[in-house]
Amino acid sequence: MTRDKSIFIKNIYYMLSYAFTSLEQGSCENVAAEEFENLHDLFAAILTKGIGRLLKQGLYREYLSRREDTAVMRGKIDIAGTIRNSLARKRALTCEYDELSENNQLNQILKTTMDLLLRSTSVSTRYKTDLKKEMLFFSNVDTIDPTSFNRSSICFQRNNNAYRMLIGLCQLVLEGMLMTTSPGEYKLAEFIDRQRMERLYERFILEYYAKECPQVKANASRIPWSLDDGAGTMLPVMQSDITLSQGNKVLIIDAKYYAHTTQEKYDVHTLHSNNLYQIFTYVKNKDSEFGDEPHTVSGMLLYARTEEAVLPDNVYQMSGNKISVRTLDLNRDFSEIAAQLNAIADEHFGQ
Repeated sequence: MTRDKSIFIKNIYYMLSYAFTSLEQGSCENVAAEEFENLHDLFAAILTKGIGRLLKQGLYREYLSRREDTAVMRGKIDIAGTIRNSLARKRALTCEYDELSENNQLNQILKTTMDLLLRSTSVSTRYKTDLKKEMLFFSNVDTIDPTSFNRSSICFQRNNNAYRMLIGLCQLVLEGMLMTTSPGEYKLAEFIDRQRMERLYERFILEYYAKECPQVKANASRIPWSLDDGAGTMLPVMQSDITLSQGNKVLIIDAKYYAHTTQEKYDVHTLHSNNLYQIFTYVKNKDSEFGDEPHTVSGMLLYARTEEAVLPDNVYQMSGNKISVRTLDLNRDFSEIAAQLNAIADEHFGQ
């Protein structure tokens, strides 16, 4: 079985289901019962089930501006275009009008992603068959250049909110698994790159605590700098991956997805210095927010476990604060992953 960084393929589904909470709704939830040989099959399965749910409601349509020469008036007349037609002895009006169409950006992204998965040799025949059936409903929708995908340009609202999770999945495929083979041709790479897996890993942990541990408040909060004179010009933003809080108890978690959880020099393993400096800075600045109030602020570096022989599992007391370094084993049954995360919350906030 092909695995990314020794993560069970099914666990990628669970991570996605927390990162995109709507994944558990409706027909997508039975994906968890299936076995997958690779990420391509997993993505194809989620996409087909999600699109199947969309098709029952009907593809989203929106008004798009059209401009064409026509024998009858439609919408409003483009005077300049109509004059050009007259000079060219064409008996036609140039009209501009709005038309309700399925050929919009959201459906184009879905079709483009399906098209890439269909052309991938890694996707199993069973999922390609389902994708081909659904592609029939996109006959009036264009494909786009996969490298032009820009999620920031998409505006979700009540009428298209059902697309939110699927577009997030398409983003993961189009940005994280795309590689150019020759001019104008694309194929899917074998794995999602580390940077995007790290973002998924962070989002999964945050959303897990938000949903499964109601005794704590979970968010990705900004931490203000503790400044003596209040002048913070040009200071970088301190944005935590996960901040868990319960009253005046706070745990700041920095989630790390690395190929190597430690750095090695002369056969001596040490923690990544930048990671340690970062979490220490977060903790000390958060600590100063409370002033003289009774409080506890702790920090944790939570690495995705690797196959390395030396793995960090340490607790340090630093200037009055606890800084711990742990690993989360993603190569286990998901119930065991959940138990690892629950144990962290219990350790810092009690059961």
